[in-house]
Amino acid sequence: MTKAVVICPGRGTYNKPELGYLHRHFPDQDLLRSFDTQRSARGEAPLTELDGADKFSLSRHTRGDNASGLIYAATLGDFLTIDRDTIEIVAITGNSMGWYSALALAGALSPRDGFELVNTMGALMQEAMIGGQLVYPITGDNWVPEPEKRREIMNLIARIDERDDCVLTVSIDLGGMLVLAGNHHGLDTFKQAVPQIDGRYPMVLANHAAFHSHLQGPVAEKGRAALSDGLFASPDLPLVDGRGAIWWPGATKTAALWEYTLGHQVTETYDFARAIAVAAREFAPDLFIVTGPGTTLGGAVAQSLIAADWQGMQGKDDFKTRQQSDPILISMGMDDQRGRVTKEKNT
Repeated sequence: MTKAVVICPGRGTYNKPELGYLHRHFPDQDLLRSFDTQRSARGEAPLTELDGADKFSLSRHTRGDNASGLIYAATLGDFLTIDRDTIEIVAITGNSMGWYSALALAGALSPRDGFELVNTMGALMQEAMIGGQLVYPITGDNWVPEPEKRREIMNLIARIDERDDCVLTVSIDLGGMLVLAGNHHGLDTFKQAVPQIDGRYPMVLANHAAFHSHLQGPVAEKGRAALSDGLFASPDLPLVDGRGAIWWPGATKTAALWEYTLGHQVTETYDFARAIAVAAREFAPDLFIVTGPGTTLGGAVAQSLIAADWQGMQGKDDFKTRQQSDPILISMGMDDQRGRVTKEKNT
């Protein structure tokens, strides 16, 4: 049996290439219809309608109240297709919104309750739309960690955040990149203070609020009011959260899991790089499986493993060499890779 850590992607992973993903890969049509029923009861477009649209719409498909449900369903569908006869899943983690998906995959929430959590929080964040996010790299193209550059950027963030009209903080640590959250003054000040890289960065993320920052306090409060801790159970599989803490089967207090999910996880930095490092060191998997949708999270996983000095990998070349000889990372959003871990044929 191949031991694997499963990693759930977050917002920003359902884009034009992913249109039709649920139609192509979701294995349980009754479950998908139940999600559509939940959305229709809230006056929201069914997932099958969004996924089956003739054209991808940035303004429609990337809205929090639409994107969250699409991504959750794609993640869950991929997880259900993993060949458990050959793959032993030893732990589950996720990036940002992917934590909600991870809860369902690990059995801490039922699939339908997981969808209720995702749909509710996506709608609340879209309704409030407080602040924004941008992405900025802190390593070069070779993915080799640059501690001095990280320190310089972190000091700059702190100085900007000290200004009376600015809010700026690290939203997500992706290992080789930082996602920053803040108000518009804070984000604009950062953009003006740093050099542009590759004509792309700093990159503002469309339809993203200031996730994982204290600005989301009102959203967290509404989430706790709308979603009871009765939805949560002790997980069936170990969960690694956005601090690198592990929630163990049989040893998890569900009230604490609820409090973290709708408290710290919403309002504090999500340290994805640490979650990956802990998952690698504590569970020693043979393989990391990134569920769909999308293919963008694989680079962040690789950069996080490099930053953690996992199995001696020092940079991008080491990772690519390892992938060619003995792959340690499978992205299910890539048709040529998903067949390695599923029973699907001709995907």
